[in-house]
This record gives sequence, C-alpha cells and structure tokens, in this order.
Amino acid sequence: MLQPLLQIRQTTALIGMDADPGILSITQSKGELNVTTTPGELEVHSFRPELTIDQSKAWAAFTGGSMADMNKRIYSGIQQLYLQGIAMKVEQGNRMAQFFKPGNTIAEVYGTDTEPNSFPETRGPASYDNVDILFQTRDPQIEYRPAEVDIQFEAHRPQIEYTRGKLNIYMQQYASIQFIPPEVNVQL
Repeated sequence: MLQPLLQIRQTTALIGMDADPGILSITQSKGELNVTTTPGELEVHSFRPELTIDQSKAWAAFTGGSMADMNKRIYSGIQQLYLQGIAMKVEQGNRMAQFFKPGNTIAEVYGTDTEPNSFPETRGPASYDNVDILFQTRDPQIEYRPAEVDIQFEAHRPQIEYTRGKLNIYMQQYASIQFIPPEVNVQL
C-alpha cells in the first residue's frame, strides 16, 4: 500500500551584488631640470726675459766715460795729489830739520824731487770685469677660475584622483517554500 507523500520544495534566497571597483589614478608630470655651466678660464701671462749689458765701466776705462765721471775722477785725484804733496813737503821738512844726519843734505832732500807732478787719471780702472751682464726672468702669472655648475630642479606635485566604485545589492531570488500535497485518489 502506498502512503501519500507531501512534497516540500524550498528555494533559497539569492542576494545579488554588483560591484565595480574604484579607480585610483595618479599622474605626475616630469620635473624640470636646468643645468647651466660656466666654463672655467685659464689665463697665462708670460714675460720676455730681459738682458741688460752695462758697458759704462769699459767705456770709462777706454775713453774716460762721461764728463761728469771724468770731472769726479779729476777732482778726487787732485785732492789725493794735494794730500800727497803736503805729505812729501812735511817729510822733506822733517829731513831738513835733521840736516846733521847723513843723507839729509839739501841736494839729497830736494835734488831727487825733479819729476813733475802727474795729472790725475781721467780714465777708469781697466779690468776684465768692466762689463756687467744682467739676465732677468720673471715667472709667468697663471690665473685659473674653476668652472661653475648651477643645477636647478623644479618638481611637480603628483595629481591623485579617486573615482569611487559602485555597489548594487539586490534580491536576485526570494526564498520560497512550496508544499505539494499528494494526489488524493477519489475513486476509493
């Protein structure tokens, strides 16, 4: 004998969710870099060497030199001759004061003084060292200015944008319970 069965059908509820994620965008333009370079400078100043030859002493020994130098030599030579003449006269006077000593007779004291007094030398002394040679050099002047580099950087801030996403929640299927009764045999 068959027993009647009660059928129960149940459907569950379904919740639908439709979501789009948010969009995050970050943009940043490139920074600006400026580099300015000033080149270095090197300056070198060189000087010619100088050669100086002074022959004035050689010409003074050969020709007497300038009039001022000759006059100076004559003036100083006359002074020397004058002093030598006074010294000789003093010596002769001293010898004449001692006339009683042998060798101090008038003829011996004044007889030998027969040479004329010479004129002072107007020329300079002759020497192998009368030419002065002077050679002068100067160190070069070197000036250096180093190069300069100027670096400037301008950064741009990043631009950040966020677009929110969407979230849609809905009932896709409602829950239900369905009772299906058995068929009743009415022929009984």
